[in-house]
Order: sequence, then C-alpha cells, then structure tokens
Amino acid sequence: MNKAELVEAVAEKAELSKRDAEAAVDAVLEVIEAAVVKGEEVKLSGFGIFSKKARAAREGTNTSNQKKIKIPASNTVAFKVSKAFKEKLN
Repeated sequence: MNKAELVEAVAEKAELSKRDAEAAVDAVLEVIEAAVVKGEEVKLSGFGIFSKKARAAREGTNTSNQKKIKIPASNTVAFKVSKAFKEKLN
C-alpha cells in the first residue's frame, strides 16, 4: 500500500473526502516525524512505538574493491510492533 492508497482507504473508512483524508494522513505523519526528530517516543496503543535509535560507528567493506571503510555513527527510526498487533499477524 502506498500513500495514495492509504489516503483512499482512510477516506472510505472515515467517510471523508479524499482531500480531508490526505490532510489528516499528512498531519499524523508530520506529528510523528517531529516527535521522533526531537527524541520523543510516539506510542500508539494497539499498534506500536516509533522511536529514535542511534547507530554506532562501525567498519564495513566496500564490495566493489573489498577495502575496509568507516561507516559513521547515525540516527535512524525504530518501530516496535505492539503485542496486540503482532498477535493479529499470527
């Protein structure tokens, strides 16, 4: 499912126009993004937790010439699925 399909599904489920559904989806994503960038966790009960995760610097290998390279430390987004959601999958 891509964003357009998500907007269409939200519009249908919530009985909104596609324009209103797109605004709602965009707003939710912007709020989640802003919170995670600030280092806050976003906990959605029954769905999961979005959080900021630090990756340590490490050594890797350039596959084209097999030389060792240094990969710098970075931040990424982590998502931990809720127990209820995980149970629905199985």
